[in-house]
Amino acid sequence: MVEILAAFGTGILVGVIFSLLKLPLPAPPVLSGIVGIFGIYLGGTAYHWILERFFS
Repeated sequence: MVEILAAFGTGILVGVIFSLLKLPLPAPPVLSGIVGIFGIYLGGTAYHWILERFFS
């Protein structure tokens, strides 16, 4: 839970800093960004699952 709160706080801080500097936010559009992150997580999980099931 601490990691989640730290990531959330860091994200807010980065958003504030980029807004103060009038820079575009360093994030993809909301829905596609969430789907992309979810896909990366599933891909990494699937990779480890496949290695454990078929190659160990």
